[in-house]
Amino acid sequence: MRIVVIGGTGRIGAQVVTGLVEHGHRAVAAAPSTGVDAFTGEGLRTALTGADVVVDVSNSPTFDDAAAQEFFRVSTANLLAAEAEAGASHHVALSVVGTDALARQSGYFQAKLLQENLIGAGPVPFTIVRATQFFEFLATIADSATLNGVVRLPDVLIQPMATADVAEAVAVAAVSPPVNGIVEVGGPAQYRLPELIRTALTAHGDTREVLGDPNARYWGVDIDERTLVPGDAAPDFDVRFEDWLLASAAENRR
Repeated sequence: MRIVVIGGTGRIGAQVVTGLVEHGHRAVAAAPSTGVDAFTGEGLRTALTGADVVVDVSNSPTFDDAAAQEFFRVSTANLLAAEAEAGASHHVALSVVGTDALARQSGYFQAKLLQENLIGAGPVPFTIVRATQFFEFLATIADSATLNGVVRLPDVLIQPMATADVAEAVAVAAVSPPVNGIVEVGGPAQYRLPELIRTALTAHGDTREVLGDPNARYWGVDIDERTLVPGDAAPDFDVRFEDWLLASAAENRR
């Protein structure tokens, strides 16, 4: 099985490629740095020649609303057209748990929802993997919610996961039959968002105060108790937050 991973040199994509190769599949990383650009179409037709499965884990280079929507609209249309021409039988895309709710107030998530809708209406059988927030992005969440040295966050549930587990979920989808729908995945445990961020910051020596605030937003969006957790039927992956923190701290000491 030949699998082309768009965005295959990035944080998730590189791990997807490695995991697929380790399990005996022919996986190819495709990205602008390898001469393949889904947005401009450069190198796309050649890269997808003979592809059985195309995995798209690429992301907009900016979170600007209009730019993100243009990126996902154009790159997704280019990919689907090239895949249909190449005879690919499965399109796998990485998306985000809670996209429907987040899209009500976020242009970026409107762009992700547009991507999903284009895939669903496209010519190639598909699987959309919606993952929860990554452990690796918790500090970024804190930074986005910091004002005058205090982190203010909505007191809601979150079920984050390691990027290694996200990559595994995408790889599993790639070698499985298309579901022509959405698969949600999450980490092994749920937390209160302020508690999780406080623990992550403390573990890295960050002394910022973290408060639960009923008026606070998540990336500028009003969310409810379960926006950031997957449905009850979603599989839970293995890497625990506590173990990831220990491994991350050990890596930082090297």
